[in-house]
Amino acid sequence: MGRGRAKAKQTKVARNLKYQTLDTDFDQLQRELHGEPDRPVEEPDPELLEKYADYADSESGPPK
Repeated sequence: MGRGRAKAKQTKVARNLKYQTLDTDFDQLQRELHGEPDRPVEEPDPELLEKYADYADSESGPPK
């Protein structure tokens, strides 16, 4: 591809980006930038917590 075709393609892409209208959700962007979760964090299952409670303080971790 010659330089003329490459430049024409770059110009077309740049023009599309410049004049393209985007539906930006600024509230979502603000939540993402501030680190607020989108959905509430689920609590872990109490049965699993009890099952692996002995391994929480040990350095070896759960059996493999």
